[in-house]
Amino acid sequence: MKKRLITFLFTLIALMAFQTTVSANDIKFVQVTDSHYSSGNEFKRNVLESTIKDINTLKGVSFVVFTGDNIDKANPEYLKEFVKIVNKLDVPYYMVIGNHEVFKSGDLSKLRYMEIIKENNIFYRPSKPNYKFTKNGFLFLIVDGAKEVIPGANGYYREDTLEWVDKELTKHSKMPAIILQHFPLVPPKEMVTHKTYQAEKYLEMLDKHNNVIAVVSGHYHINGEQMKNGIYHISTPTLLNEPYQYKIIDIVTTKGFSPMIYTQLRDVNIQPAE
Repeated sequence: MKKRLITFLFTLIALMAFQTTVSANDIKFVQVTDSHYSSGNEFKRNVLESTIKDINTLKGVSFVVFTGDNIDKANPEYLKEFVKIVNKLDVPYYMVIGNHEVFKSGDLSKLRYMEIIKENNIFYRPSKPNYKFTKNGFLFLIVDGAKEVIPGANGYYREDTLEWVDKELTKHSKMPAIILQHFPLVPPKEMVTHKTYQAEKYLEMLDKHNNVIAVVSGHYHINGEQMKNGIYHISTPTLLNEPYQYKIIDIVTTKGFSPMIYTQLRDVNIQPAE
């Protein structure tokens, strides 16, 4: 009887350890994109504040990523207000720069953009528009394709940016990687005005790596998801179009199989302005 009890306890402990291992290799995060926040616009403030409150009701979220056009134009005050609102999140967040947000000859270069975030959130670590972080065994790359000298709706991933992505993917070749950016490489629809310049060069570089499982983008303001050469390309609608939505992304891993990606668009119930 004692031997059976010991065997039962050992099996129970092993199962608990297995479940812990499985859950440790899964991750859930939220993508919010194209909120186009501007000071003095109560509607946009209300949508953003309602979104933050809604995200805080979710269970198991590791982080939130804002994938560009977070503010409507390159205005430092817009960004300061945006950061103060999203600072109310219960989880860490990360920022991608979009085409509406920076203008080097104006008041908001990319360097100043990152400085403002850090000035208003002492826990925010990134200081450059291209950066990486790891969570639960996954590599996340924030990749910048915005133009700050002559801004426009067409994205452009510079040669040095692609070299950085290539280097990081090689360095972390054993980790599944997710790329987070504003401009899609595989657009949800054809729009010459929003096309990413030389996207084929970026895609060719990604084809050299076996660890990239997804590229998550915004910019087109519509939903679209498709597989290309083993990489899941995810585009998400603007937060401002009705129904007001953000995306929940779950990545589930099972030993011996490729990670599975599940996405869900979640509607935001806009609360009355306070």
